[in-house]
Amino acid sequence: MNYHNVISAVVRALAAETINSAGGCDFEPKVQMAKQKGEISGKDAALLADCIVHKLLHAQLSPRHWNALVAKYSTHRGRKIDSIGRLVAVVPTPAPKRFTQQAVLVWAVPQQSKGIQRKVSEVKAPAPREEERDGQWEWRNKAAAESVARANRHARAVAESKPGEMIVLAESNYDMTTWDSQGLTERTYQRWSKAIRDHLESMVDEALVEAQHMLEAVGVLSGEAA
Repeated sequence: MNYHNVISAVVRALAAETINSAGGCDFEPKVQMAKQKGEISGKDAALLADCIVHKLLHAQLSPRHWNALVAKYSTHRGRKIDSIGRLVAVVPTPAPKRFTQQAVLVWAVPQQSKGIQRKVSEVKAPAPREEERDGQWEWRNKAAAESVARANRHARAVAESKPGEMIVLAESNYDMTTWDSQGLTERTYQRWSKAIRDHLESMVDEALVEAQHMLEAVGVLSGEAA
C-alpha cells in the first residue's frame, strides 16, 4: 500500500480507527486470528496498511505532535476531544484558560456551512422581582436565574449533539466575545486567537514533517510531500 502524500497517509490512518471504533485500530490481530491463507487483498489489505501506519505514527511521534494531528484530522469523536484537551495544556499563551480552550476547540472543529450549523435558541432570564425589603425575593430571583441557565446549557448541549462521530458545535462557540469575561478589546482577543492558531498550525506542520520522514523510511509514500 502506497500513499500519494503524507497528509493522505495521516488522514487514512486516523480514519481507520473510526472504522474500527468498537475496538480501536486493531485490525491487524483480527486478520491474524482469522488465519486466512495467502495474502489479503483489496479493502482488507488497505485497511490493514492504514492501521499499521496508525500504530507507527502513534508510537514514534511525540505526544504533542500526535495530538496535533488527531485534533486536526481525526474523525473519531472521543480521540479528537481528548487531543483537543491535551493541546490546551501545551499552547503557550497569555490568554485565560477558558479562552484558550475555546480557541483550540474552534481551530480543531472549524465552523460549518449554514446548512449544517446549528443555532441555539436561548431564553432570557425574567426581570428580577422588585423587593420592598431586603432579601424579600432574593431566593426566587436566584432560582429563576439558575433555572434559565440550566435550560440554556441544555439547549447548547442539544445543538452540539449529532448522531455518529462527527462533532458539530453550536454557532455561539465561534463568538470570541463569549470566550472571556474580562471585557477586553476585540484587538486583544484577535491577537490571542491568531497566536494560538498559528502555534497549533506550526505543531501540525512539524508533525507532518516527522511523519513524512517515518513513512519515507518504510517506503509507503509514492507521491510528493504535503
